[in-house]
Amino acid sequence: MTVSYLSGNRRELVRAAMNAPYLSREEEHQLALDWRDNDDQAALDRLSLSHMRLVIAVAAKYRNFGLSMSDLIQEGHIGLLEAASRFEPEREVRFSTYATWWIRASIQDYILRNWSIVRGGTSSTQKALFFNLRRLRAKLSSGTTRVTETELVGKIAQTMGVKVADVATMSARLSGPDTSLNAPMMESDGSSADRQDFLVSDDPLPEEMVGGAIDTERRSLWLESALGVLSERELRIVRERRLSEEGATLEALGHKLGISKERVRQIESRALEKLREALLKVQPDKRAYCG
Repeated sequence: MTVSYLSGNRRELVRAAMNAPYLSREEEHQLALDWRDNDDQAALDRLSLSHMRLVIAVAAKYRNFGLSMSDLIQEGHIGLLEAASRFEPEREVRFSTYATWWIRASIQDYILRNWSIVRGGTSSTQKALFFNLRRLRAKLSSGTTRVTETELVGKIAQTMGVKVADVATMSARLSGPDTSLNAPMMESDGSSADRQDFLVSDDPLPEEMVGGAIDTERRSLWLESALGVLSERELRIVRERRLSEEGATLEALGHKLGISKERVRQIESRALEKLREALLKVQPDKRAYCG
């Protein structure tokens, strides 16, 4: 195995791993016991060094994700040490079989955390798609029969047993790298602007939002003050008819108050006129709101 893409200490680690002797089942078992029962650091060093070639082999499978091979090996080594701390020798399973899962999990987690600034692979479905989508896409589209993108996405979803929408979303994420909103863009006139300058938002401007909140608060206080001119029955009718999300009917209110619905309508009409007069006394320039 070539190590030209590694540097410094990492290259030395690879050479040491390649030269480390293989362990027999009995040696492996005894080293695992010494580490677990006696915290024998020398036993852990020998056990981990003899399995570093396994770490390198697993890390090499993930070289195409654009991350440093050196870092992948380091993360794999962390997974190897985690496996050593959890390994149970009495189960009669080879350490390499057990450690492979932890090495792969550690490397995959590192890739998901560093491949993009947008967090992905937060579910088992997303993680499976992230690491298998490109391979499946290449495999399913390599035949002589041409397939459309929609058909290809459907085949991948069926093969992996996931939703078509999940495949489409992950395909979009993997289609290109992250782009900074501060990345410069050249306009037609030769001037330069940031990418974020071309993003359009339909939300109101901050000053408009603040102004709207202040106006709403003022109108609420204005109305609350004016409601003080109403009698208890008038206030109840106005609140239930006009100020609740689901306005009560004249008939329902008449039944509650023990009067006819026509009488409720008359009281409501009189109460609204009293409110209008009270509001105009406080804010005479707001006649348009009270018409």
